[in-house]
Amino acid sequence: MNIILKYFPDCTQHQLSQFEQMGSLYRNWNAKINVISRTDIDALYERHVLHALGIAKCIEFLPDAHVLDVGTGGGFPGIPLAVMFPETQFHLVDSIGKKIKVVRAVGDALGLKNLTAQHVRAEQLNSQYDFVVSRAVAQMNTFVKWIDDKISPVNNHPTSNGIFYLKGGDLTEELSIFPKAEITPLSTHFSEEFFKTKSVVYLPLN
Repeated sequence: MNIILKYFPDCTQHQLSQFEQMGSLYRNWNAKINVISRTDIDALYERHVLHALGIAKCIEFLPDAHVLDVGTGGGFPGIPLAVMFPETQFHLVDSIGKKIKVVRAVGDALGLKNLTAQHVRAEQLNSQYDFVVSRAVAQMNTFVKWIDDKISPVNNHPTSNGIFYLKGGDLTEELSIFPKAEITPLSTHFSEEFFKTKSVVYLPLN
């Protein structure tokens, strides 16, 4: 928990309590349904919770904004972001049903009223959102094709609607066809070794 407080000292006691509960919830569920690698579960807060919150260092989602998390897996980045932005609406989707079962159980246990989880492919959705978030589920050109029509044309944030994507490694070639993409190295916000090669990619789409 100290690592969350280190970088987000303004969290309320309620938010800190929710973050604290995640540890036991994910350990218990991961023993039944493997949504986090066995080697990573001991580093849950650094490699999953804090990693997800890297997006919160790049944008402050407004109340009543709608955010889609595509390929959420066990609920990342959507669940930590839903805790951080309790008045923003988050829709978490994944094509694997058992993962959504875990997401719903964790969300319910944390009392997240601003989160819905659905077993569906992003391409099948008919709704539109202010932003789409995800954690390296596909190459950016493929990902954009999945969600391009899911971005609302109406901007309510100072930042134009689009994608916030957690990615690692050298992104030069992958993003060469997206000249508007902005890369924020997470090492500028977090000092841990894990984040040296991790970034948040923002791609405006309207």
